[in-house]
Amino acid sequence: MPFVTTADDAQIYYKDWGSGRPVVLSHGWPLNADSWEAQMLLLAAGGYRVIAHDRRGHGRSTQTWHGNDMDTYADDLATLLGALDLRDATLVGFSTGGGEIARYVGRHGTGRVRQVVLVSAVPPFLLRTDDNPGGVPIEVFDAIRAGSLADRSQLYRDLADGPFFGGNRPGADPSQGMREAFWLRGMQAGHRNAYECVAAFSATDFRADLDAFDVPTLVIHGDDDQVVPFEAGGKASAARIRKATLKVYPGAPHGLTDTHKERLGADLLAFLNS
Repeated sequence: MPFVTTADDAQIYYKDWGSGRPVVLSHGWPLNADSWEAQMLLLAAGGYRVIAHDRRGHGRSTQTWHGNDMDTYADDLATLLGALDLRDATLVGFSTGGGEIARYVGRHGTGRVRQVVLVSAVPPFLLRTDDNPGGVPIEVFDAIRAGSLADRSQLYRDLADGPFFGGNRPGADPSQGMREAFWLRGMQAGHRNAYECVAAFSATDFRADLDAFDVPTLVIHGDDDQVVPFEAGGKASAARIRKATLKVYPGAPHGLTDTHKERLGADLLAFLNS
């Protein structure tokens, strides 16, 4: 299987499909590159080289004891882009992956980047603080951490059955296969890695990173997102980023990469071809 090696000798697994201008996909928590398969298939068939990696501690990558933070995730992404010598790339980040990409731009710039797409992404700052009153209370993330320690497997089932795909809302009907795939991918992540990643996606302030964006950026967010609320996530990011375009999916939950994959695929292709 293909891997790149980081400065601290972690092995980062990646999938590399198709040929053409590169598109690099960063996944959400607690998932892995397989969660992008629908988009990878579509974009590779559409004439692009599509790369998706497993974040350290997730999927097939090394379950390091350390480095479960956004700075390290961003540096790992830089290692991947450098090892494959990717240039003129479009970076697409879902949820936590959007934070990874934002921090990459903040730390490494856009020399290799042509476009950015943030999908249901955690920037600009998810945690409620005195200077971020619209964020999510820390008690929400404390409950996720407690659930992870008490029964991680059940936590992932509860998230998949409820807020992630919006199955707790009237009329929503995420398939059993969709929900089971979330659980399976989550259980492939290291326990400590997934636990510490909760702080990474919730308590990292990406506002300065977004200020560094200087390439065309597409922000996609559902207005019924129960994990990263629209007002705190997509709406706030689009307002902060120069050259940003906001697309709102009415009624869409957090996991719209699955529930709205046809519309997302069409919007990604249109943006890539613009």
